[in-house]
Amino acid sequence: MLRKLAIIGTGNIGAVLIEEAARRHLAKVIAAVDVKEPDVAKGKALDCAEGLPIVKSDVEIIGSRDFSVIAGADIVVNTAGVPRSKRPDGTIPSREELLATNLKITDGVAAAVKQNCPEAIVINVANPLDAIVYRLYQKLGAPKNRILGMAGQLDSARYRYFVAQAAKVSVDNVEAMVLGGHGDDMVPIRSACRIAGLPVTQFINEDTLAAIEKRTRGAGAEVVGLLGSGSAFVSPAWAALDMVEAIAYDRRKIIASCVLLEGEFGVNGLFVGVPAILGKNGVEKVIEFPLNDAEKAAFAKSMAAVQKTVNEVKAMSA
Repeated sequence: MLRKLAIIGTGNIGAVLIEEAARRHLAKVIAAVDVKEPDVAKGKALDCAEGLPIVKSDVEIIGSRDFSVIAGADIVVNTAGVPRSKRPDGTIPSREELLATNLKITDGVAAAVKQNCPEAIVINVANPLDAIVYRLYQKLGAPKNRILGMAGQLDSARYRYFVAQAAKVSVDNVEAMVLGGHGDDMVPIRSACRIAGLPVTQFINEDTLAAIEKRTRGAGAEVVGLLGSGSAFVSPAWAALDMVEAIAYDRRKIIASCVLLEGEFGVNGLFVGVPAILGKNGVEKVIEFPLNDAEKAAFAKSMAAVQKTVNEVKAMSA
């Protein structure tokens, strides 16, 4: 159990994080902060706290508009930012279109973390994911093992779900990995997809797999389109909590995470979704594995998209 888990931003994702972290007894203290008025963080914290006797949890939940509440946190999960929402004309903004607004919010988050819990491991959920993680790294100056993003775990879960549905098997039987940036150029790795240890191609034909991979890349936008307002929140929160648990209990679990690469997969200086061992120190090790030619080409395209976004971050910083 952690001493303190901090959750920044108490929108839909943040609210699920508070509830699930309390239910799972992940930390002795769960601190939620949101600068918005009225005191949303305090209200949501109180709402969950009043239900603790029902779920038999003795954790302490506190909420505030003041960042001092996160002081001493072991892990910070950042959800602060403007979500993707359908426009009046029916179009959906890309994650990259959120960049300018969410970078300003991120700068405030970084300053608060640096002041109140500089040794914390920071897991970012806010979009555009790859750019926000990079900005946090810029502003915090923390070791690369202590800054990471939740993206690949969610994208891989979506891939697994769609494969399980098509193959008519339990989701528990499906292993899958999605690499690259958290955007339209993410790369579902078909060669690494297994059903009960067997190649996915033994269960699902080529055309169906291609359709599943396309749906995986657009899964976030599909949810946004259906909701009309806001974006996915339960599945991202569950994915982030899986990462928190791996670190809190030193599980050394391999989870697709957005981490800084320094030569792995031929990439330098970018935060990219790749499999990594998560344990008590955060990112313990990046796991490399061979890609086929088609996957290499798709991964290179995804890296170009991530680099473009990072260049925009640098330009805005200048």
